[in-house]
Amino acid sequence: MDGEELTEQETQLYDRQIRVWGADAQRRLSKAHILVCGMKGAVAEFCKNIVLAGIGSLTLVDNRLVTEEALSANFLIPPDESVFGGKSVAELCCDSLKDFNPMVRVSVIKGEPSSFDEEFLKTFDVIVVSCCSLAEKKSVNEKCRKLPKRVSFYTVDCRDSCGEIFVDLQDYKYAKKKLEDTVECQLSYPSFEDAISVPWKVHPRKVSKLFYALRVIERFEEAEGRSPGETSVSDLPGVLKLKKEICESQLLNEAHIPNALVERLVTNPTEFPPVCAIIGGILGQEVIKAVSGKGDPLKNFFYFDAVDGKGTIEDISSQS
Repeated sequence: MDGEELTEQETQLYDRQIRVWGADAQRRLSKAHILVCGMKGAVAEFCKNIVLAGIGSLTLVDNRLVTEEALSANFLIPPDESVFGGKSVAELCCDSLKDFNPMVRVSVIKGEPSSFDEEFLKTFDVIVVSCCSLAEKKSVNEKCRKLPKRVSFYTVDCRDSCGEIFVDLQDYKYAKKKLEDTVECQLSYPSFEDAISVPWKVHPRKVSKLFYALRVIERFEEAEGRSPGETSVSDLPGVLKLKKEICESQLLNEAHIPNALVERLVTNPTEFPPVCAIIGGILGQEVIKAVSGKGDPLKNFFYFDAVDGKGTIEDISSQS
């Protein structure tokens, strides 16, 4: 991501953060192009964070019209319905984000993530998808891996008071400080499909209950042809039945996916704004690290549950 030096205006605007992570990291950020698909609450927080950090451009995709659910967690959508005017969620968020930092180019495109071809995707350095089906996550991630350059791929999902982030940086090299020296490091990441396909019985240790619960719900939504988060209390018996079947096939004790947790996620799929702020903050931090090449990146899942207040990193891959 080599290119021009920072302008005098950029240097003045980003002076404080340049003092934290250096001019080279800020230059990389200012040349980074990020694509975001799905503007829910956690993603709105993420977009605000990276726009303030001074990325080069941000492209938004979300064709939905505003609903009461969208208003409940996405602070970028104005509460005044008179300004909606038939605009999509992405268009309304775009208008708000431009006010945060006029030096960042924020734009909107229409379409579905699964329809974007590799020619289009290769124009970006980072791709973040949310409110996408299991098939769409796999499809976009696989296309990213076929590109001639490395494109960082992330998924983010918040339900009730829980959140999940998945990271795929492919073969990633970065630098970190160790005492007085700078050490070069390298990590190899699995794709989303490879990570979730690792047999549960070979997981190296006790993995977060959220990992398993969300995989069960993903499978249920896919089997029923539902959109992400399109579940209710009436679906609970079907989800619990599927949980039992998957646990039996994966040789996992059913008790490791508590019914109470599944019930929370199925019956309350709406995002909890404070959790959106936490997940959006973590995701923003991770993208900044990946773009700048500085600091230990997350590998490869992150979970947060406001009930116990704990954040957990899980490295789930066939090499683990």
